[in-house]
Amino acid sequence: MSLPAFHPSRRGFLRSSVAASALMSGLVSELLAESSSNDPLAPKQPHFPAKAKHLIVLFMSGGVSHVDSFDHKPLLWKDHGKQVTLDHPETKNRPGYEKLFLKQPQWEFKPRGESGVMVSDLFPHMANRMDDIALIRSMHTSHSNHYNATLGMHTGSFTFGRPSIGSWVSYGLGTENRNLPSFVAISPFTPYAGTQVWASDFLPPEHQGTRIMPGPEPMPNLARRVPEQRQQMELAALDRLNRKHLTATGADAGLAARMRSFETAFGMQMEMPEVFDLSRETASTLSLYGMQPGQNSGFGWQCLVARRLIERGVRIVELIDVGSSGNWDAHGDMLTHNPLARNVDQPMAGLLQDLKQRGLFDETLVVWTTEFGRTPFNNSADAKGREHHSWAFSSWLAGAGVKRGVAYGNTDEHGMRAAENPVHVHDFHATILHLLGMNHEQLTYRHSGRDYRLTDVAGHVVNDVLA
Repeated sequence: MSLPAFHPSRRGFLRSSVAASALMSGLVSELLAESSSNDPLAPKQPHFPAKAKHLIVLFMSGGVSHVDSFDHKPLLWKDHGKQVTLDHPETKNRPGYEKLFLKQPQWEFKPRGESGVMVSDLFPHMANRMDDIALIRSMHTSHSNHYNATLGMHTGSFTFGRPSIGSWVSYGLGTENRNLPSFVAISPFTPYAGTQVWASDFLPPEHQGTRIMPGPEPMPNLARRVPEQRQQMELAALDRLNRKHLTATGADAGLAARMRSFETAFGMQMEMPEVFDLSRETASTLSLYGMQPGQNSGFGWQCLVARRLIERGVRIVELIDVGSSGNWDAHGDMLTHNPLARNVDQPMAGLLQDLKQRGLFDETLVVWTTEFGRTPFNNSADAKGREHHSWAFSSWLAGAGVKRGVAYGNTDEHGMRAAENPVHVHDFHATILHLLGMNHEQLTYRHSGRDYRLTDVAGHVVNDVLA
């Protein structure tokens, strides 16, 4: 197990406690022996060598408009207001889809960086980072409802609850620091699809994501309520009772997981408060994320805490952009994208720069996505908003093992459908797992008589975005 040198490990801490408390000696020996042989979160070797050791997911909830951000379509300006007829199974017998009119983008596009990738003014800070990114413009998904599309992007299933991608990665690779969770989800509000976004479902419960909520107390009950030695004695007594019950009743994965969770919680009381203590971050670092001293909320806080978790060995961190005043679901007015973009643009660009200057960029995979795009058309020529659009949208990858400054795939001339090198959500998942050293067809778990996997029975690695 590899831990940052400046952090005492839980096992080391417990070993030192043995000298002071003979009562703990039997328990600690048992825990150390067990953790080496029967710990679901112990570090595992990937299927093949990979540069990416950690994963950060930036999820924009609600559906970011691809044609207003990363997918440049000059004909949308030229053909603005032109009536179009759609020939697609989803539009048959669908009210409002008989007469549709093309709608021009709200933001101007420009070539960015040395790569010249076209990006709109909606994301000015990220526009300056395009030379670090592999942009996929030909994403498509299997559902146009928020709940189903969000479920699909996170679990590979669009209808039934399945383990989240973070849980699958935790299951496949384990964690490098047992004092902290392997999978953390930072979400100020509950997203579409609810807690299934970070649930482990039928995977061992140790792989479920731990939710952090920005604010004065991101994780409740971290402070000890009794002296440390007394807490150790209480945990020892509780462990003896649990083990006695486990021996009497037989194998119980839920109870075993809960017993291990007490040990993890003990370690988190040592390390997690330090993760949330941003007082030692320099003024220049806070500025990089667009933060003020003492700030404990906002997407900048989420991004900075993600970096601090990753550098301490956490395997997966997902940042969910769900605002109190709405999300990217711009039915009524596309200009609602403006404040949402300002909230995330500088923090995301700052995260990439911070990872690079700390030497973490080459071992961390950063993924940006949303659940679907938005229609290049609407049912009236003067409509201000756009509707849900599952046929095409944009996502990007950056960091370990990813090509830099490239745009892959294309939509048609108006951005309606993924026309060149289409990438389904299953392909996206297969590529993410590949960059982490896992074959998506081999990362399986047997449940209810069949082998399940994140990509169901589909998915191909998008090799052209790999470095």
